[in-house]
Amino acid sequence: NIAPVPKWALIAVAVAGAILLLLFLICIIRCCCGKKKPKKKERIGLCPVSSSTTASLVQPEMEDLERGVEQMRRGKLQYSLDYNFRTQELKVGVKQAVELKAMDSGGTSDPYVIVYLTSDMRKRYETKVYRKTLNPIFNESFTFQVPQAEVPESTLVMQIYDFNRFAKHDIIGEVRLPLASVNLQHVIEQWSELAAASKVEEEQLGEICFSLRYVPTTGKLTVLILEARKLKRMDSHGLSDPFVKVHLILNRKKWKKKKTSVKKNTLSPYFNEVFVFEVPFNQIQNVDVVVSVWDHDKVTKNEPIGKLFLGCRATGNQLRHWSDMLSNPRRPLAQWHILQPPDVVDKALGLKSHLKLPLASR
Repeated sequence: NIAPVPKWALIAVAVAGAILLLLFLICIIRCCCGKKKPKKKERIGLCPVSSSTTASLVQPEMEDLERGVEQMRRGKLQYSLDYNFRTQELKVGVKQAVELKAMDSGGTSDPYVIVYLTSDMRKRYETKVYRKTLNPIFNESFTFQVPQAEVPESTLVMQIYDFNRFAKHDIIGEVRLPLASVNLQHVIEQWSELAAASKVEEEQLGEICFSLRYVPTTGKLTVLILEARKLKRMDSHGLSDPFVKVHLILNRKKWKKKKTSVKKNTLSPYFNEVFVFEVPFNQIQNVDVVVSVWDHDKVTKNEPIGKLFLGCRATGNQLRHWSDMLSNPRRPLAQWHILQPPDVVDKALGLKSHLKLPLASR
C-alpha cells in the first residue's frame, strides 16, 4: 500500500508552485515594461521641446509681458479742442490726466502740462503744478491765434512734466495731434494715451526766395529778393513786420550792406527788390553773401528771424546755388532757401571778432 502524502508536503508543493507562478508573472511584467520603456522615454523627450521649452524661448511668460506693458504705460490725458472760424482762434482745454507714470522715489509725481503748436513754438502755455499725484485735474484752457489756412500745417503738442525744484524737470509723456487729422467743425473732447516724448523739433523759421546773377566782365553781382513764406511769428498778435538785409562779407570781414523795405503784418511778404554790388572777378571767390530776415519793431530793437549765407564756403543748397551762378554768367538764377538760426550761421561764417560790431538796424 502507498503511504499517504504528508500534509506538510502538499503545503510545500503548493507554496513552491505559487512562487514559480509569481516569478513567471514578474518576468512577463518586466519584459512587457522593458519593451514599452523606450517609447515612453521618446515621448517624454519630445514633449518639453515642442511645447514648454520652445514657448519659453520664443515668447516671454504672460507675467513678463504684463510687466513690460506696465512699464511702457505713461498714463492718459483728457483734453478738448474748439476752433472759432470767425475769429480764427483755437481754444485748447487741458482737462485731467490719469494713471501717470510715477517719477518720484515716493511713487508719485508733481505733474504739469506744457501746450504749444509746432507752427509757433515761441508761444507756450503751462498749467499749474499739482503736488504728489498721478491723477491731476487741471481744468485749464488756452487760446491760440491760428489762421485757417495754417491749421492743416500745425500740430498740437501737450507734454506732461514732473516738476522738480532742484533739478531738471523730467518729461512723463506727450500727446501730438496733427490738426489736419481732426474735424474742427465741432467741439472735440477726448482721451489720448501718453507717448514717449519725441526729440525736440527744430523751430521752423521760414523760407526765402531770391535770385543771383553775376557778370564777370563788369564785376556786378545782382541779388533780387523776391519773397518769403511761413516766417516765424515774432509779434504778440501772431504776425511779423519782416524786411531783408543783404550783407557782403569779404575775407571774413563785413564789407557792404543793403536792405529791403518793411512789409507790415505778414508771414509771407513779397518784396521784388533788387540790389547790385560791385565785386571784382578776382575777389568773387573770397566773398560770402549773407541774406537775413528781420522783424521790424518801432519801440524795441529789431529782431533777426533767420539767415543763411552763400559762397564758396557754404554747403548744401546754398553752395549749389552759388556754383550754378558762377557756372551761368549773366543769367539770373532763382531758388528757395530754408532760413537757419542766426547764431548757427554766424558761427559758420566765423567773422573776425574785432570787426563783429552790432550794425544799426534802422
